[in-house]
Amino acid sequence: MSTSPVYFKKRDFLNGQVNFPLCLAPMVGLSHVALRRLVKSYMPAEAKTIWPTEMLNSRKVPFEDLRLTPETMRHSSETELIPQILGNEERPIKESIIRLQDEWGAEGIDINMGCPVQKALKHNYGVSLMGDSDYAARVVEMAARWSKGPVSVKLRAVDNSNESLEKLTKFVQGLKQSGASWVCLHPRTAEQKRRGQADWAQIKWLKQTISGPVIGNGDIQTAEDVYQMIDETDCDLVMSGRALAARPWMMWQIAEDLGLSNPEGRVGKAPRTPEEEGAEYGRALLQLVDYCEEAFPPSLALRKIRFYIRTTHVWLLFGHSLIGISSLAQDLDQLRRSVTEFFLVEQPMRAKTSLRQ
Repeated sequence: MSTSPVYFKKRDFLNGQVNFPLCLAPMVGLSHVALRRLVKSYMPAEAKTIWPTEMLNSRKVPFEDLRLTPETMRHSSETELIPQILGNEERPIKESIIRLQDEWGAEGIDINMGCPVQKALKHNYGVSLMGDSDYAARVVEMAARWSKGPVSVKLRAVDNSNESLEKLTKFVQGLKQSGASWVCLHPRTAEQKRRGQADWAQIKWLKQTISGPVIGNGDIQTAEDVYQMIDETDCDLVMSGRALAARPWMMWQIAEDLGLSNPEGRVGKAPRTPEEEGAEYGRALLQLVDYCEEAFPPSLALRKIRFYIRTTHVWLLFGHSLIGISSLAQDLDQLRRSVTEFFLVEQPMRAKTSLRQ
């Protein structure tokens, strides 16, 4: 691929600190401190991007111990943190933001307006806010009033009619007028959830019809997908979820493509072939076990690893066997031994898989 500076440049996020084209998505059960550390370990020192948390309920954050709550645990080395909150009332939003930025170190706040699960819809959270543009704008205004850093919003796509696309533009313009610094669009509708193909054309539409940064999200499984999305949509930053969790060395591949230095402690070339990537999955999994053990109580660490394997095993040709291995493990040491033994045999990795699982 071309090493065009369009991919490695100062981006209009966090006062130009961000210079890398890819970031991790906020994912329930996955975007915790251990996974963030794992993904970041594949980035060179000169590369900067934004980092999410799992989705945080603004009604709970004011009363939680942010140091011990699994969703808000953070490592002392972490920077560029932008936690994602779910909420629609000013008092809990205010109290959550104040705690997250003053006690925890948040450098910005992301508002979830894309979650389609019933629990969020029932309380007029998540994607339900997209049904009321005035109220959604007020939620952004509430957050911007109390946030010292930028406020962003993660959205879902609309249907492809001209009327809906124009409403999407007006909706986002209202958010920006209320204080949103940027938006992230996952171009699947709430009804689609994980089904169907992400409609990147809606990212392009949004980029062409509003001012300010747009993050593109959806169907990013390889480094080539990152470049393709930027080329096709002109988005300012690309976000990847489960695929980046499964393939954290995508960060290394991109850095290598752009002529950047190797991540600290990593020598040679980034893994590229199915066999090299499969072997790297095994090494990354063992590293994640170490990070989970450091962050969480033993039983929770084991559950976190099991959930990670259930989510990411589909990229391995024989990954289903890993689920059985993790289920049988009684503790982390046994899990390490079983994982190490499993990857003594070559385990090729798919470039892409269905994202419906």
